Amino acid sequence: MKELIHNQQLKGHRVVVVGAGRSGLAAASLLTALGAEVLVLEKNEQFKVESLAQDLVKAEVRLGLHSRKDFAGADLIVVSPGIPLQEIRALAPAGVMVCSELELASWFVHEPIIAVTGTNGKTTTTMVIAHALEKMGKKVFAGGNLGTPLSAYVLGRDECQVLVLEVSSFQLEGCSGFGPQVAVFLNFSPNHLDHHKDSLEYFQAKVRIFARQRDQDLAIIALGLREEVEKTGLVQSKRVYFAPSSRFACPALTGQHNQANLEAAFLACRYFGMDQDTFNSALNDFQPPAHRQEVFLKHGGRIFVNDSKATTTAAVEAALQAFEPPIRLFAGGIYKGGNFSDLSSLVQEKVKKAYLFGDSREIFESAWQGKTMLEHFTGLEQAVQKALSESEPGDTILLAPGTASFDLFSNYQERGNVFKELIKKNLGLPWEEKARADCSCPGKQLMDKAGH
Repeated sequence: MKELIHNQQLKGHRVVVVGAGRSGLAAASLLTALGAEVLVLEKNEQFKVESLAQDLVKAEVRLGLHSRKDFAGADLIVVSPGIPLQEIRALAPAGVMVCSELELASWFVHEPIIAVTGTNGKTTTTMVIAHALEKMGKKVFAGGNLGTPLSAYVLGRDECQVLVLEVSSFQLEGCSGFGPQVAVFLNFSPNHLDHHKDSLEYFQAKVRIFARQRDQDLAIIALGLREEVEKTGLVQSKRVYFAPSSRFACPALTGQHNQANLEAAFLACRYFGMDQDTFNSALNDFQPPAHRQEVFLKHGGRIFVNDSKATTTAAVEAALQAFEPPIRLFAGGIYKGGNFSDLSSLVQEKVKKAYLFGDSREIFESAWQGKTMLEHFTGLEQAVQKALSESEPGDTILLAPGTASFDLFSNYQERGNVFKELIKKNLGLPWEEKARADCSCPGKQLMDKAGH
């Protein structure tokens, strides 16, 4: 563990951590190391307490629905991403601070931070930045919403020169002091409306990324968001705006949306002294993470793409723009908001047939009826079997669900992995040999990351 400011500085303080997922457990470990008396609350009564890391042996764990008595005597409450803050604040004692794990961990960080947010492209952009800075010779930590929580970095032994963090609206809404040296706002479209009250609340959570920046810090903002962001009055740092251009080329990242992501990534790296040629050179061997427009197989004249992370209308639009027709599209799951009718012209132009699976059938049918052929299936396996039986050379077989995965799967990673496995199974291909050898695009898994 790194030397904290004062290892026992929270001794005598009672802290409640809500949620026993990766973020919550990392926060609990950090708090325990700081000497706090820690209570972890987890609604899932099937959670296996014995599976907790050794660092948490001194933490109390309480399972089941939360009540006011759980928060009695708390000096601080740390909430995991995705748990409604208002729900917890209603149960908390008056005057007690309620914050996110990101906010907590940031109190113990002295290294410069690049924070990346937006509705789509956060993980890819975060990893491009980290990859380029590493090529420049920097020792980099990449984490946050895409994988390792910031609290785990604080507790770790490695010290890095730059921290590159993907940050979500869930994390930012629980921040009051988090102030990255470089803050990137990639794009915005309606999302997580099953969590946020409306699009305005979602937007307000995103722009909190700029709220605690200082004059010498840098805000990197999509040009299309300039007016809306400026109206908030939150940006007091230096700022620069970006739009897609063709000056950067990454073999593994195609489409206009990725051109925008690369512009933002370069501006973040330039803050640390990188020039354009060095950045372009770093892109040559960058490989994107799995489940994001991942071309995982070419077989029988067909291209197979896993874009399970495409959980919004904007992400589905980006996927359809990135690949050539005719496209056989897999969509369906837990609807999070957004107007799929906005994609009707693009669907009519590019999609040969949409294979709808799981929930939200009526959302897609009302939006795309008459624009392409539609067929609904209870599960993904039946949809894959039907699509393969109908597909022809030249087709693009694309999973871009436009929704959350929780009707049929535990997360988008599982959904993507099941999709790839079903394709392999129904084509009769050995995954480790044929599927990899037949894929010329560098869309292999870089790492599986948790996220919303």
